[in-house]
Amino acid sequence: MVKACLVDVYETILDPDFLAREQALAAFAGVRADDWLAEWLKTHTERDRGKLSVVTAFAQTLQALGIEPKPEAVDDLARKDAELMRQYCRLYDDSVPFLSGLRAQGILIALVSNCADTTRSLLEDLGVLPLADAVVLSCEVGSVKPSPEIYMCALEELGVAAADAAFVDDQPGFCVGAEAVGIRAIQIARAAPGGQVSGPGFPVARSLAEVAALL
Repeated sequence: MVKACLVDVYETILDPDFLAREQALAAFAGVRADDWLAEWLKTHTERDRGKLSVVTAFAQTLQALGIEPKPEAVDDLARKDAELMRQYCRLYDDSVPFLSGLRAQGILIALVSNCADTTRSLLEDLGVLPLADAVVLSCEVGSVKPSPEIYMCALEELGVAAADAAFVDDQPGFCVGAEAVGIRAIQIARAAPGGQVSGPGFPVARSLAEVAALL
């Protein structure tokens, strides 16, 4: 039995419905969704690394689309974005049972996510923070998966060795990154057809219930 489990957030415990949310935000901003997405995604890396706040990224995106980023317009976008995140982002049905089950077994939990600075408040709104012993967000630690630093940060916060930990993520490349620092990885692929399949050196599960059985 592992002593700790590092768990990804988006597409692992949380369904973000990203496209629908961004389309709604583009409509609120009064621009075409394709144009909005093209410019918004250009800020992705800097947002995830904590070099650019979501609010500043909104201003840059508006300016790139030929709209003057007046402070009130940027603030309105930020408020709308928070509203849409609460509307569209939902926990998968198996997320709370999985996390609660780990805690009941005495397994430490770290949520480890590549994300921008609005994620912590979203997790708080969803009631997830009390279920985790550590929350390691790329925008706060300045390192993104699959860089080794973000995994090591989570291990240090939990006080466990890599050999005593498991990692769960929907991205195979991030699973490879975890295994590179000695953490056993399990990929979750909720849309995987048929039965459980094997990934490149690590198992692939279709649900968090299947993940739990592999720990």
